[in-house]
Parts: sequence; C-alpha cells; structure tokens
Amino acid sequence: MAIIKKALISVSDKEGIVACARELAAFGVEILSTGGTAKLLRQEGIAVTDVSDYTGFPEMLDGRVKTLHPKIHGGLLGRRDLPQHREKMAEHGIDPIDLVIVNLYPFEATISKPDCSFADAIENIDIGGPTMLRSAAKNFRDVTVIIDPLDYRPLLDEMKQSQGKVSPETNFRLAKKVFQATARYDAAISNYLGTFPELDCGPEQRLTFPETFTYQGVKAQDLRYGENPHQQAAFYRDLSIDEPCIGSAVQLQGKALSFNNILDSNAAFELVKEFSTTAAVIIKHNNPCGAAQSPIGNLVEAYRQARAGDPVSAFGGIAAFNVPVDAETAKEIASTFMEAVIAPDFSAEARKILAEKSALRLLQAPLGEELSKPGLEFKKVVGGLLLQDRDLLLTPPSNWRSVTKRQPGEQELVDLMFAWKLCKHVKSNAIVLARDNQLVGVGAGQMSRVDSVHIAVMKAQSPTAGTVLASDAFFPFRDGIDAAAKAGATAIIQPGGSNRDEETIAAANEHNMAMVFTGARHFKH
Repeated sequence: MAIIKKALISVSDKEGIVACARELAAFGVEILSTGGTAKLLRQEGIAVTDVSDYTGFPEMLDGRVKTLHPKIHGGLLGRRDLPQHREKMAEHGIDPIDLVIVNLYPFEATISKPDCSFADAIENIDIGGPTMLRSAAKNFRDVTVIIDPLDYRPLLDEMKQSQGKVSPETNFRLAKKVFQATARYDAAISNYLGTFPELDCGPEQRLTFPETFTYQGVKAQDLRYGENPHQQAAFYRDLSIDEPCIGSAVQLQGKALSFNNILDSNAAFELVKEFSTTAAVIIKHNNPCGAAQSPIGNLVEAYRQARAGDPVSAFGGIAAFNVPVDAETAKEIASTFMEAVIAPDFSAEARKILAEKSALRLLQAPLGEELSKPGLEFKKVVGGLLLQDRDLLLTPPSNWRSVTKRQPGEQELVDLMFAWKLCKHVKSNAIVLARDNQLVGVGAGQMSRVDSVHIAVMKAQSPTAGTVLASDAFFPFRDGIDAAAKAGATAIIQPGGSNRDEETIAAANEHNMAMVFTGARHFKH
C-alpha cells in the first residue's frame, strides 16, 4: 500500500479543500501548492510550499507555466518499484509526490454562458491540471489522485484506518475517475472548437454541429438483456442533461428496469411533460395507447380515461403522470398489470398501496420550472451517427392557419391542441383521434397515411363521431380526409404543405369539416 508523504494541491473548485488539507497536514503530509490555492491554505494557517520554490522555477506567463516541470512530473511518473527510476530521481533531486488533488478550470461552465467570448473560452482550457492528473493516474500503483471533492472524505477515512496508507484498489478507482473526467473535458473542448469553421468567425458562421462529435455517458446499470434476450445491453446516463427525464429518475421499487422499460418510460414521460394541466398517459412499445388530461386536476379520472382509451393495449404498459400520484390513483394503477409508473412523486399512501405490487417499477422524476431544454439527440446507425436538435417545437394556436370554410369551435380547438401534442409522440405515419381531452384512437408506424387513419378508427374503443384528428405530416391524397369524415371526425390538424393541399381542403369542405394547418411537421421514426 502506498503511504502519503507529499501532496500537490491545486484546485479551481476550492470547496472542502481547506478541511482536507488540514487533515493531511495532521498526518504529517508535506503540501505543495500553487497560486490561489496556496494563498488560501496559508491564510488558514496550513503550512504550504509553493511549487515555484520547490522547482526553483517561477510561475510565469500569467500562470500558464507553473507545474510543467521535471521535478513535478518526475515525482509523479517515477516508479517506486524500479531501481533505475529511483536512482535517476535521486540524481536529479526529484522527490516522489504521493498525492495529487487537482480539479480543472471550469471550461464547460464558461462556454455555457450566453456572453462567453472565444477568448474567454480559450483562457479556460486547462493545460497543467490535466497533465498532472494524467501523470498521477498513469502511475496509480504509487500515486493517489483526486479530481472530485466528494472523494476527500473517503480518502481521509482510509488514511486514518491504515496509518496514512492508501490501497491499490482505491488508487485504481480514483485513476479511472480521472481519465473519465479528462476525457469528458477534452471532449467538451473538441466539440466547442469544432463549431468554428475558421478563426475569428462570427456567431452566425459557427456550425450547429461540430466537425467531430464526442459523447460521454456514465453507466447507470447493466441490463439483463437488450430488446431481445440474445442481446447484451446497458443504460448510460447523460450528465449534460439538466431537466426532469428518465436519465435523472430514481427507482423507488420494483424489478430492475429492462432495455424496453427504459425506452417506454422515456417515451411516456416526455409525452406527459407536454401538458400543463393534470395529465396521464400510457405507452406501449414506444407509442401512446392511452392519454387524457383533466383541466380540473382530477388525476384518477384522467388515468381512468387514459386506460379506457385502449385497455387491452394498456395491459403491461408504462404509465406517466405530470403531478404526484395520490392514493386513489394508486388504487386504479394497482387494479391491473402495469410494467412501470413514472411521476414527479408519490404520496405516502400511494407508495403503501403500490408496494403490494412488488414487481411494479416506480420511477420518481421531480418536475422543475423548465421541463425540456434545447439540446441534441442522436440515433446510431451501422457505420455512423445521426445528430439533430430535439423536437421541442409546439406551434401555438395563434400561428395555426384555418384553411376551410368552417372554423373550428372552442372545444374543437382544445381537442385539436390535445391531439397535436399526442401526435408528435406517435411513430410516423401518425394519426391520432381525440375527443374531450381523451385519446380515442391511434394509427402508428404505417407505410401509408390512410392506413393509419383506418387503424386509428379500428383501435377506438368508443364511437369516433365527434372526434378531432391530428396528422403528423400532410395528407398526400384526399383519401385520408374521406376516411376521417366517414368515421365522424369533425376537425383536422395537420402541417399542410402538400402539392395536393387544395384537394384535401376541398374534401374537408365537402364534409363540412374544419381544418387547420400548423406549418410544422413532427415525424418520429
């Protein structure tokens, strides 16, 4: 086990560092430090040797050159088990450095500021920090390295139990953490600089997508298998996402999540986040099979109506709510088989009721003020990666264009918006029938749009007369309009933009249907 005798501390984030250094000093550890860190520790009465005094070389170039010196990196990279390394270190007056505590200039935080200049970004690229961290981490059998303040306490506790020593297992764990962190740091720099096609380009010339794209996820869990039992799988969390989502959800009970559970829970929660009033949705195989909202805040009734939309498909589905689940709703959930439930919270009584369904997975994802933030999403294909902006667009009714002789009525407008929100989350070609804040029928993933209309009608568990219809893309022919009218739909919402728009408008007028164009398509493949 390595014993800590000399430590080098140089941190940008100084939280907890004074207490840590004080305990290290109590162990008799000699502390080397730089700049602001050295000044802080000295002010707190902790004995510190400046790196410049140790190396005999002054800090220079506005602090850019201070730790890039053989006495530092020789002390980190020298192997204690090799006589030739020890001899060379002694020959050149290089002492072993046993502990490095370093965290990096806040590059990601800097570039996230709206007013961040290119010069500010460049100045916040740390050079000495990653170099020391990587040197120490490479020599983990002899050197302990910490980049995360959360590791101060466990290290100090281990040193107390082992008379100042640190185990190889701890050093290896900390070294892995360093390489993971520096990889993410380098990725952020590469992704940022890759958006500049040339030096001194203006904001309007920057690329939306960088020349290369590097992503890092943190493994949350290994999964029993992937979409099928013969496929291996794991779930990785995206640490760059700061919003309520499946990635930040906490599992409260139930069996381990499967690959398909995670996909469907994500689909369910992202859909229910679209609603500002109390809502419940049920997802099956990544498509909504039930959904309802309650303007008066009656959650249990919203759930009953969502389930009633297609009770056969709802069996074994994933339910999502945008308000905490209460006891009455929990009783309804428990009355049939569901794979998982995701919600901002669950009341104590609801938890007690649902605990009787020990296999049921409960996921808690508290909602904040900002439900969805702009960002990138990607899909992997063999030999490549597709990147795109997240589809967060929701065209408001004020931007809709009524194109038929009959204008939609007040309730039709409410139902059209409800159906439009749902349609955005249905696999294309997507058709949604809705009435009175309830999903009535869905046609999903068909090769022709008119077939999706027929399937939505077929799947309806209640009469389709008086429903409204939403289509994720334009109707290429009037047959879809005719099928909707035959089913009794009274109003349609669609993007418009077909060469045959006049034909579909004429069909709607023939059937005395109202139709609005949103001007925005929502394909979801």
